[in-house]
Amino acid sequence: MNFKKSLTMALLTIAAATCLAQAQTQTIAHRGFWKTNGAAQNSLASLLKADSIGCYGSEFDVWISKDNKLVVNHDPYYKALPMELSKGDALTSLKLSNGEYLPSLEKYLQAGRGRHIRMILELKAHKNKKRESRAVQEILNMARSFGMERQMEYITFSLHALKAFIAQAPAQTPIYYLNGDLSPQELKDLGATGLDYHLGVFKKHPEWIVQAHALGLKINVWTVDKEEDMRWCITHKADFITTNEPTLLQKVLAEDLRLYHK
Repeated sequence: MNFKKSLTMALLTIAAATCLAQAQTQTIAHRGFWKTNGAAQNSLASLLKADSIGCYGSEFDVWISKDNKLVVNHDPYYKALPMELSKGDALTSLKLSNGEYLPSLEKYLQAGRGRHIRMILELKAHKNKKRESRAVQEILNMARSFGMERQMEYITFSLHALKAFIAQAPAQTPIYYLNGDLSPQELKDLGATGLDYHLGVFKKHPEWIVQAHALGLKINVWTVDKEEDMRWCITHKADFITTNEPTLLQKVLAEDLRLYHK
């Protein structure tokens, strides 16, 4: 009888730990895990390194070029070339700081295809909304052609692009808004998956986290690089934290898990 009770308790403990691990805040590497040897922001290496350390996802930024090529870069310019007004081949001929060429979205998805990591694609806000619509369509077509629809998540500062993703992406695709100006109820009404807001927004409106979860929405906080801020997000039950310091966040999360078991 004592053995049966002990076995039951052990199984319940394992089940509880499994549930906690599944519910625990997840790590998203901001522009990949680029703060390591051989990587650069938004490089193929940063994506692969984020995958190698077990991040939930790797965030990266996408523009559509003058000739409708999708390219991966954060800023609206790279080495004086404007993303929106340059041809794709001119952009992808530029070298990153780690020696790679600035990647096309096609090459970026090829590098991530079939890996465990989630591809957190941020479509940058463009000056022309028609160009954003074209970008959304091309992105979704490419993800489908690579068989990666279930590996993709989409985020954007553009309300226009958000609505386009919601309208056109497959059902259940995670789609988040970045701008920080809409309440959880407004995003729920639009059909978004959740709020992906700057830490400062959530510190100003911590009630939005509670409201979002009550509505079945998810919370992602960016860009969180200090341990004290990571702990604030974890305490407030953020679902995801986007960070330039993924190994630090993983350490903090591991410590939090150990404390639970004591």
